[in-house]
Amino acid sequence: MPFKKLHADIQDKLAYLEISTPTPFQSKSIPVIKSGNNVYCTALKDSGKTTTLILTTLQKLKCEAVGTMPRALVLVENKEKALELYDAFLTYTRHTSLRVYVGHEQLHIDVQKSEIFEGIDILITTPQTMNKLFLFNGVSTSQLKIVSVDDAEFLVHRVTMYNAIMSITQSIKKCQYVLYSEKMHPKLKRFESYFMEFAKTVSI
Repeated sequence: MPFKKLHADIQDKLAYLEISTPTPFQSKSIPVIKSGNNVYCTALKDSGKTTTLILTTLQKLKCEAVGTMPRALVLVENKEKALELYDAFLTYTRHTSLRVYVGHEQLHIDVQKSEIFEGIDILITTPQTMNKLFLFNGVSTSQLKIVSVDDAEFLVHRVTMYNAIMSITQSIKKCQYVLYSEKMHPKLKRFESYFMEFAKTVSI
């Protein structure tokens, strides 16, 4: 069972939340993501993709704060999605030392820079905001271990977002990438030629 092989702190939190049985998608995807491969995860809504994203991010960071630079980056479509995911993360990170930070277009870039400088572990933001932060030296990507994209379909339909993620990934040296979507799209598949090298596909 995938949950049995997760960090003890995650297992304790799942027990507290009374979550004992993984969804079929979680059973299939968590071991593949844990292996460190780049992964395309495709499954319908309510398959457990967001929870998988959270659990595997915490697993990658071993449920503890380290240093000041972000070690996990989660990219989403907009401010609403960012805040929603932030709340979901807090359900699992409360009572841990992990520091989750959310950024978006409506928050002044200088405010984000100064708050990130204080030290964070997980950064949730949009591709455009992340790109702006990077261009203004507001965030370092040198310690990133995992980059996840939630509901990645938005990259297909919005050219500015697509271009932003291409720019961001060119600045990241070595990292695991996990893209979550309801179905595979040729434009997402194209990332294999750039940052999704040797990607595995998990589909339910």
